Amino acid sequence: MPASGVSAEAIAARLSAAGLAAHVEEHARHTSVEAEVSESLTTESWREVLEAVAEADRFGLHVTSLNGRTLWAVVRKTVPSTGDVGGPGHQR
Repeated sequence: MPASGVSAEAIAARLSAAGLAAHVEEHARHTSVEAEVSESLTTESWREVLEAVAEADRFGLHVTSLNGRTLWAVVRKTVPSTGDVGGPGHQR
């Protein structure tokens, strides 16, 4: 599992400990975590949730009248630091 996946799993575990059911998904350039947030989440739980997603590269809260509140977080996958980022034909 890439480092982004490990970080995302750690965030998901912290969200679960705060009472949310988190879902982790691998993508080409990042790993995402999503969790539905009930309106009854306590202030203390919100603090724990915000501390958890603060470990991500980006996070936010998507609110709709149809689906309620979905918390999301994204951990970017590491970009190669060598000169072959573009492949063999693009070396510096």
